[in-house]
Amino acid sequence: MFPPAVRSFPNAGRRQLGFSLIEVMVVVVIVGILAALIVPNLMDRPDQARRVAARQDINTLMQAMKLYRLDHGRYPTTEQGLQALLGRDNAQANPSGRAYLDHLPADPWGAPYQYLNPGVHGEIDIFSFGADGRAGGEGNDADIGSWTH
Repeated sequence: MFPPAVRSFPNAGRRQLGFSLIEVMVVVVIVGILAALIVPNLMDRPDQARRVAARQDINTLMQAMKLYRLDHGRYPTTEQGLQALLGRDNAQANPSGRAYLDHLPADPWGAPYQYLNPGVHGEIDIFSFGADGRAGGEGNDADIGSWTH
């Protein structure tokens, strides 16, 4: 048996396994900073995707309107509306019976797209009222129309 002063400890000389409290706190702070920078960008993605989808739908509707104008020499009236693009089902609005679209899309918020002839911003206007479903607004509630890019 060794004297008490010379006794060796089983873990003496070995590297400690695990992390110290300081190391864990540094990692938590770094993860928190990264989350603060990344999460706001990810949270805005669905709203941004809806705005992009609305712009693409409006561009499609505008292209169909241009084809309608080539065939008929004019755009449909506001009363005829976007329904004129559907073809045979609407003989009054589209006497040729040619379908320019299979169906009319709803905006990404589930509301129908709006159509004005004459338009406020151009010869014709096709637009969505945005997330709030009302004219005007800012951010996600802003109107998205054929005049915006």
